[in-house]
Formats: sequence, structure tokens, C-alpha cells
Amino acid sequence: MTTVYSDLTMLAFTFPGQGSQRPGMGRPWVDHDSWELVDEASEVAERDVARLLLDADADELRDTRNAQLTTFVSSLMVLDAAERLGLEPSFCAGHSLGEYTALVATGALGFDEGVLLVCERADAMHEAGTEHPGTMAAVLGLDDDLVEVACRRADADVWVANFNAPGQVVIAGSIDGVAAAGVQAKELGAKKVMPLQVSGAFHTPYMAPARDRLRKAIAHADPRDTEVPVISNVDALPHDTGAAWSSLLSAQLSSPVRWKHCLLTLADLGVMSFAELGPGGVLTGMAKRTVESARTISIATPEDLDKLLEWVNAASSSASNVQFEGEHLFAAERLVVSPAAGVFEPTGQLADGASIAVGSVLGHIGETEVRSPFAGVLQSYIAVSGERVTLRQPIAWLRTI
Repeated sequence: MTTVYSDLTMLAFTFPGQGSQRPGMGRPWVDHDSWELVDEASEVAERDVARLLLDADADELRDTRNAQLTTFVSSLMVLDAAERLGLEPSFCAGHSLGEYTALVATGALGFDEGVLLVCERADAMHEAGTEHPGTMAAVLGLDDDLVEVACRRADADVWVANFNAPGQVVIAGSIDGVAAAGVQAKELGAKKVMPLQVSGAFHTPYMAPARDRLRKAIAHADPRDTEVPVISNVDALPHDTGAAWSSLLSAQLSSPVRWKHCLLTLADLGVMSFAELGPGGVLTGMAKRTVESARTISIATPEDLDKLLEWVNAASSSASNVQFEGEHLFAAERLVVSPAAGVFEPTGQLADGASIAVGSVLGHIGETEVRSPFAGVLQSYIAVSGERVTLRQPIAWLRTI
């Protein structure tokens, strides 16, 4: 008898970019185990990341060198906390800077490599912005094609920088060029053109010097192949080979962020559940605007983690697990999968028939806890003590209550 399990929903982790940072965003995490990442990041970056997360004001955080590092580390704290619950995505994606977070999340980059790359990227973008002063503005309520027409009609240095969601496009370029394109956009029917408080024209040709500098750092990091694909900002396609990211990350700096297209790609791949991990919650709104019937959640603090488990559990409860034996359907069966690769050791006090609560520890893989995202009754372990398991390999199965 063969049992086939399938979820009607797949989960994507999404990670925010620069602009999501907020003063004091680290305070809720100080007493959480995931705060240890802040100390590690401070050591690698040779900067006091804790002070930035706890005490920096809005003006200090607006500096791209601070905004990128703090947003990156904050998002990875949330990711670390989610992984401690045993949650793993089917796909990852990140908006601009968030793409680096996604690559660390999937293992394409190590944590130290990610910190160093983000610091190098931020420094390079800051210098490029000083060399070629520019700005950005959000154009609301106008089709993508017409925003591009507005940029062309401006006859100046201005380009589309972000395709964020239907009716939400960001343009960037010279100060005069962005102003001229804004006028053209309003004439074409834009509801609003909103200047953004940024220090450069990101994702435009103005970032070419930063791209040249970053290319060397990316080559040194040597991104690795991954099991979980990341959707690229550049082409809105899934990639799981390190060789692809060596060119995609440098191209991203001076290419538009095709975030709307990334979300549509995820939907085409079967993803209907989007969990935004990190400060702000901006990507959650974009997913709602872009993907019809999308399930979304934004996780920014430790208090949100219980909400995340309930949200994942609700999705799993709505999916049917199919057992092919006379076409019977058993909707109450759930698999708990491995959050990491390594040697599995089950929790000694749990036996078949034990009651399992959401978040219960079923065992360990090294120092990583295997937690159940479901409540139910333990039917049996699938992995045995001392077995070497791979990421997302089935560990145990439950029958939900």
C-alpha cells in the first residue's frame, strides 16, 4: 500500500528590502534566542548592529548603509525563529536587498558571506549615489506600460526601477528626470506620484559603478546550488544553481525589480501562501494586490510567531492528504518534515499515540529542533534514531484532532 501526501497550498517566504526599516525594530527580539544573530553580524560587519536596531533614529537608518544591514539582519532573525518552529518554504523570494536574505535562507550564501555582501553592496550603492545624485518616486494608479511611456516622454535620465504590484510602479533617475516623468505620468492618468526618501536612483544605470564593484565580491562569495529555489528580481524565474546567481546579483543593481512578476511566477508554480519575514509588512500588501485569493501573513516580532503557526496549520488543515487504496481520502493525516540535514534523534518521551501540540519538539537534528506545525496524535516516526536525513525529508506523521 502506497500513501501519497499532498498539500493544496505551498508556502513561499518573502523578504523585504530597504525602506522597511523602523527605529527600535530590534527591541522585541532582545530576549529571544534569535538575537544571537545580531552579535554575529556585528562581529562580521565590524559595526554595532545592536545599537542600530535599538537606538538609531529614522534619519540614521535612512542612510542606505544602515538601512540595508539592519533590514537584512532583522529579516534573518525572523527567519531563524521560524526555522526553530520547524517551518520550511517551497520557494523563497526577496525584494531588492531581500534577495540576499532569500539566498542566505536557502543556503546559497552563508550567513557571514551574506553580511559581507550586503555591507559591500550598501557601500557601493552609497558611493554610486554620491557620484550620480538621483532620486525615486512611486507612481500609483497607472498601468506599467504607461509608466514606461511617461519615462520616455520625459526625455531625461529616468527609468522604471520597481514593478511592485498592479498600479504601483517606482521610477528613478536624476532629480529633474523623475520630476518630469511624474508630470507626464499624471497627464497619462496616474492617481498620485509620491517622492521617496532615498539617497540614490537604485536599479537604474546610475548604479553601474556599484555593479562593477559588487561583481568581484559576489565572485568571491561563490554562491552555491540549493534545494529550495529563489525567484530572481531580474527575470522573475526560479533559480537553484549558484552559477546563475553570480550574474543575477550584479545585474540586479541596475535592472528593474520585477516583483509583481515574481509573485505571479510563484502563483503559477502553485504557491498561494506568502509569509513575509522581516520588518514593515509592505510585501504582504503587494501580494494581496497581485495574486488573487493569496493567503498572506507578515511576521516581524516574536509575538507574531504563534500567529504564524496557526496560519500554517490552517492551510495544512484545508489540504487533503490522499491515500490511494480504493480512492479513499484521509484529510486528517499530516507529515512533519525535517528543517535541516543531519543525524536525527527523536524525543525520548514521545511514543505512538502521544498528543502533539502546535510547536511540540519531536526530536533534534544536531542542535536544530524538529517542531510540529500541527496539533494531533503521533501515529509513528518515519525517521529512526541515528538516521541521517535530508532537508524536508519526512520525520513523523500525525493524525489531526
